[in-house]
Amino acid sequence: MVDQHATVHVVIPNYNGKRFLAACLASLAEQSCSSFAVTVVDNGSSDGSLEYLQATHPGVRCLSLAENRGFSAAVNAGILAGSAPYVFLLNNDTELPPDCLDQLVQAADKQQEFDFFAPKMVGFADRSVLDGAGDGYLRGGAGYRLGTMERDSALYNRPRPVFGACAGAVLYRRDVFDRVGLFDEDFFAYLEDVDLNLRMSRAGLRGYYVPASVVYHIGSATTGSKINAFTVRLSTRNSFWVLLKNYHWSLFIRFFPVICIYQCCWLVFAVKKGQFFPYCKGVGEMLSQFRSMRRKYYRQQGIDQLSTAAFAGCLKEAERDVLASIIHRRSEQGRGSRLLRLYGMLFL
Repeated sequence: MVDQHATVHVVIPNYNGKRFLAACLASLAEQSCSSFAVTVVDNGSSDGSLEYLQATHPGVRCLSLAENRGFSAAVNAGILAGSAPYVFLLNNDTELPPDCLDQLVQAADKQQEFDFFAPKMVGFADRSVLDGAGDGYLRGGAGYRLGTMERDSALYNRPRPVFGACAGAVLYRRDVFDRVGLFDEDFFAYLEDVDLNLRMSRAGLRGYYVPASVVYHIGSATTGSKINAFTVRLSTRNSFWVLLKNYHWSLFIRFFPVICIYQCCWLVFAVKKGQFFPYCKGVGEMLSQFRSMRRKYYRQQGIDQLSTAAFAGCLKEAERDVLASIIHRRSEQGRGSRLLRLYGMLFL
């Protein structure tokens, strides 16, 4: 799987994920696309992941970081280690059907006006349930995987432009990183792909959803659960950082109501889950780097190809997609969406 002339460079971050690697790499070995190379970036694992890879997968390049430096640092190291025109980021807790890469590359070759490509992500255990069909965005400071927890249906079988993509499985043209930079390593984990999605949007780059390409995803395999002290602390901190890094001051004024609504809802959610103190710690860490993150906004203004007004319009449309997805999911579950519809009427 190592080929200096590969079309696709597959980058897999790994932290104590030995139990997932066999299935993930076996599914890559069965790909109908033959022109790809695989790099696993190990984040200081202590479960024998490196030894396992060296003993059983000699064709896979292994990069070893001395300690766990987080998702962003791992994928950045992998991206920089290759030169293929396409970069495919892939979580270790995934399996791919044999045509997954082929479908993405075909879409990328055909849709030259788009810069990144999101596959259909479905649940690993129950493959009738979606994990995500491209990403939308909440203007209060969070991403949302469209279709998540919904039953797969014809609604999600239509290829279409999409605002963003989950970094757990996405194909980028390599020059994306030349134009907007790599993942922000200060984020460590969580919302680093939301930050990248916003930077790509500001730069006028566009994404495309490819439902014919499917990825089976377990989810939250490294942290053990979706809601815990670690995820709440980093999600809280990084949500504010996303805003500080990507909003012109006028957008803070324009989006002030929706920022307050989202952040208050997140606080209530954290309290209900018994995570008030991790939430407070996240806020404290955000404040300690407030100026640093704001300086990043001014340093990266050179990437902007959209006016502030045009960027605001993109964000509004991305949130409209999120609202439609959430309402659809709640309808499937027999739940009402009166407040969500009111929010849409008032703010969208």
